[in-house]
Amino acid sequence: MPPEVFASLAAVPPYPAPLHLAVGMFDGVHRGHQAVIQRALDAARTSGGTAGVLTFWPHPSVVLRPAAPTRVMQDPAAKAEVLRGLGMQLILTEPFSAGIAEVEARGFAAWLRARLPGLAGLYVGENFRFGRGRRGDVALLAQTGREGGIAVVVAPPVLWEGAPVSSTRIRTLLAAGEMAAVAGMLGRPYVSQGPVVTGKRLGRTLGFPTLNLIWSPPAGPRFGVYAVRVRGTSGAPRPGVANYGLRPTLEQATDPRLELHVFGDCPWAEGAVLSVEWERFLRPEQAFPDVAALRVQIQLDCAAARAVLGLPPA
Repeated sequence: MPPEVFASLAAVPPYPAPLHLAVGMFDGVHRGHQAVIQRALDAARTSGGTAGVLTFWPHPSVVLRPAAPTRVMQDPAAKAEVLRGLGMQLILTEPFSAGIAEVEARGFAAWLRARLPGLAGLYVGENFRFGRGRRGDVALLAQTGREGGIAVVVAPPVLWEGAPVSSTRIRTLLAAGEMAAVAGMLGRPYVSQGPVVTGKRLGRTLGFPTLNLIWSPPAGPRFGVYAVRVRGTSGAPRPGVANYGLRPTLEQATDPRLELHVFGDCPWAEGAVLSVEWERFLRPEQAFPDVAALRVQIQLDCAAARAVLGLPPA
């Protein structure tokens, strides 16, 4: 069954006990987050209860430090898609507000229990902080949970190449175009999703027609050219090459755009919703002196992408 998805705690009807709830921002839903979520799933299966996740939007930093908020990788819809794939039965996205920021740390577990009467367990990472001034830590959560009859389970960090997996590390690697390391810490390929929109059809004039996706997360990959695999709502993925950036040779754009050239027959057109798996960074985006130079480089990019994806030369 698909999960139940709610845009706030206030929208959740009385939920049957026991509810096992993973709590956190979970930006990226990486391997460390998955370790927390798996504990909630395991407890729900053992008890015959429900596995849920509580996350927040916007990122708390937007409220707590608006001059320098954290640049996130996912919006709620993209996050929910990953959580759905992990088997979560209940997905809650609570609007983060100044009011929530003022909840005293000692009262946080009770605040949750009042809104989710069936709450039986809370599942968090060891660096989880909460409450006014972020004064609450996992020791306080365990103490106040016991007082309220709520089990608290803390998942240890998951290591990748000798250091804990974190959203901060992944954002840094994305900005460098290190897609293999990003996939390693996510536990899956890095994926972007969006609808195909009408472009200026400039790619066709170069002999390389493209699909254009308006997609620009606050914390996105490095501008440049990538080998990719493209998926529609059904069927096998198609190999291709992508450019993500501002297209400096052909226009003076200010909004990043994702342009896809699919190898072979392309079955998609405007309006199709596509998922793009980013395999490898090929080169940074750059301005070329003329269209002829750009065309030559695109040919080289296609050849490089085909080699990365294990395809024979065109």
